[in-house]
Amino acid sequence: MPRVLGVHIPDEKRIEISLTYVYGIGKTLSKEILEKAKIPLDKKAKDLTQEELNKIKEVVETNHLVEGDLKRDTMVNIKRLRDIGSWRGQRHSKRLPVRGQTTRVNSRTVRGNKRVTVGSGRKGAPSPK
Repeated sequence: MPRVLGVHIPDEKRIEISLTYVYGIGKTLSKEILEKAKIPLDKKAKDLTQEELNKIKEVVETNHLVEGDLKRDTMVNIKRLRDIGSWRGQRHSKRLPVRGQTTRVNSRTVRGNKRVTVGSGRKGAPSPK
């Protein structure tokens, strides 16, 4: 398994798809990186030479934020929003949707899967035996 930027990428997949396993690289960015490094898109990850891996690493490190740097940058931005007390910062603090989504019936992933039915109120008295 080749390692690119500290991430093991799958051998059997095309390098265009394998690069998307790195946090911060999607399919479009993967194509751009491979075009700059002059590597064919349909080449398998296991067929890459060390020289080609170094080209990919060099292109990514000079032009793009990925993995730890990108995560750190995102965390700093969220912390800044919390510190200044903005609306988005408050939503991040409460772990609610930030971008205007409705929360009354949707946002199950954020609020947790709490499905409460209408008829689940008071239980009846126990029957005598």
